[in-house]
Amino acid sequence: MYDVLLFSEDFSSFPLGPFPFDSEHSAMGEYHYYPETGYKGQWHDPIANYNYKGPSWVVTNPLMDGTHMMELSRIQEPVEKGTLPTLVSGDTRWRDCQLTVHLRPLSKDLFSGVLVRYQTSLRHYGVFFTKEGLEVQKVDLTERTILKTAAIDWSTQEFQNLVVTTTGTVITVCLNGREVMSVEDDRYSHGAIALCGCMPTQYATLEVKATQAEQDRLTEQKANEQKRIQEKRTLYPQLKADRKIDLKNYGAGRQIRFGHLTGTDELFFVMAQHQRRVYKDRYPVISCLTAVSLATGTILWQLGEPRQDDDVAQLTTDLPFQVYDIDNDGVDEVIASWDFKLFILDGSTGEVKKQMDTPLNEEPVDDLCGVEFGHHAFEHLNIDAIRIVNVTGKSRPTDLLIKDRYARLWIYDDRFNLVWKFTHNNTGHFPYAYDFNGDGKDEIFSCYNMIDCEGNLQWELPIAIDHTDEIVIGPIDPDHGELIAIVSGWEGFMLLKPDGTILKRTINGHGQRISVGNYLPDNKGLEILTTTYWGSQGILYMHNCKGEELWSRELRCNGAVIAPVNWDGSGQDLVLLSASTEHGGLMDGEGDTVVPFPDDGHPELCCEVLDITGDERDEIVVWDLKSLWVYTQDRAKPESGKTYLPIKYPHYNASNYRGEFCFPRWIES
Repeated sequence: MYDVLLFSEDFSSFPLGPFPFDSEHSAMGEYHYYPETGYKGQWHDPIANYNYKGPSWVVTNPLMDGTHMMELSRIQEPVEKGTLPTLVSGDTRWRDCQLTVHLRPLSKDLFSGVLVRYQTSLRHYGVFFTKEGLEVQKVDLTERTILKTAAIDWSTQEFQNLVVTTTGTVITVCLNGREVMSVEDDRYSHGAIALCGCMPTQYATLEVKATQAEQDRLTEQKANEQKRIQEKRTLYPQLKADRKIDLKNYGAGRQIRFGHLTGTDELFFVMAQHQRRVYKDRYPVISCLTAVSLATGTILWQLGEPRQDDDVAQLTTDLPFQVYDIDNDGVDEVIASWDFKLFILDGSTGEVKKQMDTPLNEEPVDDLCGVEFGHHAFEHLNIDAIRIVNVTGKSRPTDLLIKDRYARLWIYDDRFNLVWKFTHNNTGHFPYAYDFNGDGKDEIFSCYNMIDCEGNLQWELPIAIDHTDEIVIGPIDPDHGELIAIVSGWEGFMLLKPDGTILKRTINGHGQRISVGNYLPDNKGLEILTTTYWGSQGILYMHNCKGEELWSRELRCNGAVIAPVNWDGSGQDLVLLSASTEHGGLMDGEGDTVVPFPDDGHPELCCEVLDITGDERDEIVVWDLKSLWVYTQDRAKPESGKTYLPIKYPHYNASNYRGEFCFPRWIES
């Protein structure tokens, strides 16, 4: 019956050694396309455990006879909000299939085996060896359910021949030629396969077979999907390389700001390099600032000493600098911090217009969150991030919010007078400023805390651990006024009222990034897209304006920035995933990549969205250490009586931890 081969693996093509992994288990993949180097064959590891520095998977030759096997090389308790080592392959379209795997669990503690109907690392069925025998589990986000068990005697000294057949809603399990159990469940109708477990296990061979009818169905489904996507692609402008800039020796990772530094229409970018200090990425210092014309690539000015080593591209935090016309003279300044000082620099020359010492670290470290080693590293504050806010009620934002990594906020006016300071549990990465009550003064939402314009705590969410990674505030649901949408790691995705009432909360992995846009224009309100990172990585969740999940899928890569893009001016926003030719491009609200990146040698590490040509449509900026490219549309903007000009996140408050949005707005052309 199952006589059509869909997949086979004996690991003979792999060299001995670790399956490619991020040895630092770093945050680079939060917003860089930073794939692990090395041969992966037809497999992908969607899991990272930052507390476990070694590889999860190792190619071994346990029999010393030249036979290669994939070995699970980690011990992991199956705890709630935790994820197990997983190595995935195959096609999520598979339905009725038969998986045959030759494997040898090396311990009877906990469990290990294979996954079927794998949709994501948080949604699948598992067939596992246990101390008592075999069991079938269902995983649905943080809920792990044992569907059925079978008492069977088995030995860690012998390889086991496991056959798992999925037919309709029935999962049948055979061991060493004997059927041992069958279970019915209708949660997952299709999915790929994966290796998975809690304890060391050797996998020798795998194959997946299907019926001819299933093969015919797959062929038809793939053809229909390709046809649908190709038809969609004809509806959108495609990417056209508009300009290329040699970054010489001043290139960096996603540490870039844009602005008008000379008071003209000419757009510039400022790129920052860094040096690390003390501990990981917690205390970096700007070591070089370079202001460059985005039109010509000409350096306007440079401060510090540039360098070309790879480390300048591998910072996983923000650097403290912004580009903004803080004195309202029509020319953008550069606001930056290094050497324990806060500077306002002339945008056209880089010369210091104003400076102040950063605050003293006076508080006992026991009273603060996130101070490593129990000591302040420096007498003065090493600024973690800068945001332009308006708590003093001026006609435009001119106040400066600065923060340390996780504990304290300070706000100064444009004359460097301290307005207020705030300390209470965790700050999160990048506090959000928004005038909720319409008095012309910003409230500050920081981590789980709502702070009024005078620095007083108004309310806090009843969550004691983790922190907000990204925040979006605005008119998401027409049934409400402004709402707050956040992702807070393993504390979940949340949709809040301005008074702190939680309208929706879903724990669907470690929520890392969030964006809001008109991704599905036929739907009511706006859509909310989130991604996951630490643990179960690379999962996209599309939600409606109520926070209800519309669909999810797992990218077999990291680094999706999920930035909304006004690409064609139609009012439908697209999503920038990454600059990867294989995994990136612009995605529509149904999850289809409608604008892929061409295989033209462009840099893939970083990407950003902004209107450069001035036609209200967005361009895509991509770069790495060596070069920066700008992509625009390959067709002219259609003529119409109205122009789509959505309200977007201001570039003068750039951050790698900003949630992004496109709030619809039309203007008369």
